[in-house]
Amino acid sequence: MTAPSGAFGRRPAASRGGRPGRTGRGGRAFGDGAGRPAVHEGVDAEEPPGAPEDDPGDPESVARAICLRALTGAPKTRQQLADLLARKGVPEYAATEVLDRFGEVGLIDDAAFARLWVSSRQSGRGLARRALQAELRAKGVAPEVAAEAVEVVDDDDERAAARQLVERRLRAMQRLDRATATRRLMGMLARKGYGGGMAAGVFREVLDAAGAEHDEGEYEPL
Repeated sequence: MTAPSGAFGRRPAASRGGRPGRTGRGGRAFGDGAGRPAVHEGVDAEEPPGAPEDDPGDPESVARAICLRALTGAPKTRQQLADLLARKGVPEYAATEVLDRFGEVGLIDDAAFARLWVSSRQSGRGLARRALQAELRAKGVAPEVAAEAVEVVDDDDERAAARQLVERRLRAMQRLDRATATRRLMGMLARKGYGGGMAAGVFREVLDAAGAEHDEGEYEPL
């Protein structure tokens, strides 16, 4: 496929210092054996910012290479990859073609990404369903896909995770007064997506269970 004029093609550039430079595919000049491309003056001024340096002249090939590199480290949503391709200057038509193909062969699967994300963030960070859905939407997962993924987390899971968070944080608050400890713990649970009712209930349960270990003047029953 021929790349659109000005999108990925480059004009041959002269080497610095008056020395003749070798040119590679696409007319790009290379260094004189130093192991890295030389920087030259005659680069097309219309080249879009962020265009890949390893441009082979075919936008779809560029898009495939970028996506494969991005997926090597960790799964990505379609929207994350689309945003990356846009930042790299890949034309929209080429990005769409490659992303559609990656979806067909299973390299992009937003539903699988969402399930993995929920499992990891709920067990590792103790996030509630509301926070999990917000994170998935921020990564471009469709609302209905995000909602389905968080269905695996029920009220008991949320309560257990919230209790664990409070118990862990409470150990570092032995010297705080009740009002300060309450404010900080409730704020922490709110940031993790827990509603006020559940947060207050869990906080009360933890304090009641730990009452024998604290001075009554520091932690009075709620």
